[in-house]
Amino acid sequence: MKKIISENLKTLFYALIIAIIIRSFLFQPFYIPSSSMEPTLLVGDRIFVSKYSYGYSRHSFPFSPNFSSKRFFTKIPERGDVIVFKTPQDNRTDYIKRLIGLPGDTIQFVNGELHLNGKKIERVSKIIDMKINLPGTAEFYEEVLPNGKTFTVAYSKEYDLNKNSDAYIVPPKKYFFMGDNRDNSTDSRVLSKVGYVSEINLVGKANFIFFSNDKNKGSFFEFWNWDDSIRFTRFFNKIK
Repeated sequence: MKKIISENLKTLFYALIIAIIIRSFLFQPFYIPSSSMEPTLLVGDRIFVSKYSYGYSRHSFPFSPNFSSKRFFTKIPERGDVIVFKTPQDNRTDYIKRLIGLPGDTIQFVNGELHLNGKKIERVSKIIDMKINLPGTAEFYEEVLPNGKTFTVAYSKEYDLNKNSDAYIVPPKKYFFMGDNRDNSTDSRVLSKVGYVSEINLVGKANFIFFSNDKNKGSFFEFWNWDDSIRFTRFFNKIK
């Protein structure tokens, strides 16, 4: 009996070590709890984030152990990447947003439209049959960043969070993030809560959705509601 217990404990220990290695160096699953990235990511989406995309820091590991203030094997993220990061205010809370500004960039809203380094970001109106969580009526646009990265964002027809904003100038070794749900996102525009995000705080790049469930239409355990609650069409969708 002791031998069986010992072998089982060893198996559990090895499984735990393997799980920690995968989570820290390869991929980590995340749950989307808010509507700030709609229409790209919906509440109830579960995604995989690659930990190796931008290198590693203490935030790559469980509980963010404070063993170093440096980033190792650093790779520069690209504008338009959807990234999980630790908020600068507590270095614990995970946020997921889209990278808009690199170090040295200037970001500003002029007449409700996004400008990057003094140039208006190209956008084209889109018609999408989707109800999202934002004040007023949603208007959808396809925005194109200078590097060619294209994605869909939502604005409120009646309400502009930053119709005419101050200019945000991104400091060295920091990044500027925004949610795709532009009028319902706490992001780098809110300097007191998020602000500019240090490269140390980057956790990883959002790669794809592996599961999605609309909890408003039923719990995962209510299998009789699966036809309505589980969004099968979102499974394994790449995050753009």
